[in-house]
Amino acid sequence: MVNKMTKSIPGSEEERARFKEIQSELKHQFEVAFPDYGAPKTVVIIPSLTLDQEILAKVKGHFYYEERMLCHLMLLRMPRTHVVFVTSVPIDPVIVDYYLHLLPGITGLHARARLTLLSCYDSSAKSLTEKILERPLLINRIKESIPVGHAAHISSFIVTGHERTLAVQLGIPVFGCDPDLYYWGTKSKARELFRMCGLNMPDGFENLYSTEEVIDSLVKLKERNPALRKAVIKMNDGFSGEGNAIFSFKDAPETGLRDWVEAHLAENSAVVAAGMYFNQFMEKFVQMGGIVEAFVDGDIKTSPSVQCRINPVGVPDVSSTHDQLLGGESGQVFLGASFPANDEYNLEIGAIGKRVADFLHDKGVLGRFSVDFLSVKENDKWTHYAIEINLRKGGTTHPYLMLQFLTDGNYNPDTGAYLTAGGQTRYYFATDNLYGESNHGLAPMDLVDLAICNGLHYNASSQEGVTFHLIGALSQFGKLGVVCIGKDRETCEKLYQRVVKVLAEVGT
Repeated sequence: MVNKMTKSIPGSEEERARFKEIQSELKHQFEVAFPDYGAPKTVVIIPSLTLDQEILAKVKGHFYYEERMLCHLMLLRMPRTHVVFVTSVPIDPVIVDYYLHLLPGITGLHARARLTLLSCYDSSAKSLTEKILERPLLINRIKESIPVGHAAHISSFIVTGHERTLAVQLGIPVFGCDPDLYYWGTKSKARELFRMCGLNMPDGFENLYSTEEVIDSLVKLKERNPALRKAVIKMNDGFSGEGNAIFSFKDAPETGLRDWVEAHLAENSAVVAAGMYFNQFMEKFVQMGGIVEAFVDGDIKTSPSVQCRINPVGVPDVSSTHDQLLGGESGQVFLGASFPANDEYNLEIGAIGKRVADFLHDKGVLGRFSVDFLSVKENDKWTHYAIEINLRKGGTTHPYLMLQFLTDGNYNPDTGAYLTAGGQTRYYFATDNLYGESNHGLAPMDLVDLAICNGLHYNASSQEGVTFHLIGALSQFGKLGVVCIGKDRETCEKLYQRVVKVLAEVGT
């Protein structure tokens, strides 16, 4: 049952108290409504990237990243579940139809009757949640879209103070972390957590808030390890590598090191975010705070990730492991991921992720988060360095949820394997960054036509194939997201290469 809209002051103690009261409803929902396939319930999807908008603007087509959470339309496979999906601008009906046709055992008409699509009709450079909060009539429409008697909650990409305010105004809980605990997801706090958990991490320093502190930290790292080639400067709230800069110690002298670092700080630092100058980077770093840590070198090096979830009854678990594909000139930008992570270490990193999940559970954290690593292989042994915690959904969330929705299976952290409901093993390769010049100008209908005519679709009978996301970004940015699902890693790779080939041939 939806409560009356509360008008407490955003960020006030009154709002915080009301938020905690509303959040307490999640436990009952999780125990009663969540597991009941036929229970009347409504999920309000708020795919807002409530992140630093200046950094976010450096990500090509970021405006369309709201579409990544369209995987939640698969919730409509439950016949009494309603979904309210809110976006900045309307989604092309072709894209909605594409997702609805993937639903197992439900007709598109039946699902469409339980789906409410709402839009702010606002493409400005603000987060979606901020736009919603500026529109009280839209908030009323969200409330009116929740049938009386339904168990309702919000599913959002991240929970900040804005999402807390929205939850209070709607009077329904959000399945995510209280924003007052969000500091555990900053780069500095993550290093403190890793240290308390006894985890291996790169040598470095946290809680830095000035250029002088950055210089001092770089000098200390080089003095402690004279062979160090590079170091990474990271903003506390950076994401996808876009808040990082790589400092090179090339030609650093043995004496007068501090003067040299100070003189070469700007010219020797490569900022990851495209179009951001070092002075801009440091200005934002000082505002946000951050860390400096040693760049991890290795001839054989990977970037795995562990995704965890702490449910409303307080049970932490490992939901997936991935090997992340990083790219860009610095090799710091998240491009995609393969699931599950390398068989040689997925159990190891899963166990480390579980330690972090147990710690965060004790601190009161709720919802999905991930732990990123850098892993180096030497003498047939892997060493894992904990790098950061993303206390939100991320680039590995929507591909896994799509697999889970389509196959009704689960990842087993004790075996490192994902099994469908029928007991078959499945893998996938996913990316948000399939880019090609020939993709420009392709409308959603063009993509659907290409997929159908070339057999590039998900086959429900074999439970293998391709699903697309970020379809809206294709025409303007030439950018597309794909999830290639197969019985083994080789099948996933072949599916991906077929997609690349078909799209490349469009312009020939």
